[in-house]
Amino acid sequence: MGACSDRRRVRLAYRSEAGRERDVRVDPWAVVVRHGRWYLLCWSHTSEGRRAYRVDRIGAVEVLDEGFEPPAGLDPVAVLEEHLAAGWEYAAEVVIEAPLDAVAPYVPRTLGRLEPVDGATCRLVGTTSNPRWYAEQLAGLPAPFRILDGEEVRRAAHALGRRLLAAAGEAPA
Repeated sequence: MGACSDRRRVRLAYRSEAGRERDVRVDPWAVVVRHGRWYLLCWSHTSEGRRAYRVDRIGAVEVLDEGFEPPAGLDPVAVLEEHLAAGWEYAAEVVIEAPLDAVAPYVPRTLGRLEPVDGATCRLVGTTSNPRWYAEQLAGLPAPFRILDGEEVRRAAHALGRRLLAAAGEAPA
């Protein structure tokens, strides 16, 4: 999208997931491909917030006269992944018994926000629409963890644990 590199505000005709058509005015920061889909990462003046619009749902683009400056130090891929990790129906809060630096390479941004608790532990806060998938991702962590919040994710982790115990030939408790 030339408006990104030209730093020109645009008006989009956008179709929401529910099928509603609406016009939005945005500062188009970048177009990013993630998980096989193209997204327009932008600041929406209509919503007064950061947004990621699927490009396949954009019906029309009108380049406006106003210019804009993207945020300093913008990492479009990181910002999009953080955006995609938020707002799903099932919450999760996980405490991991390892320092943030030791765990960070194993936690994709799509799982949520990783933050230090102290020098020996960190916390992962995220959301998901698929608790089973989320539990499977947690199982790959290289350290012990506890699910503090997110009953659906907790149940999915329990079911995964029983399945793994059965695969190892042990009777689940």
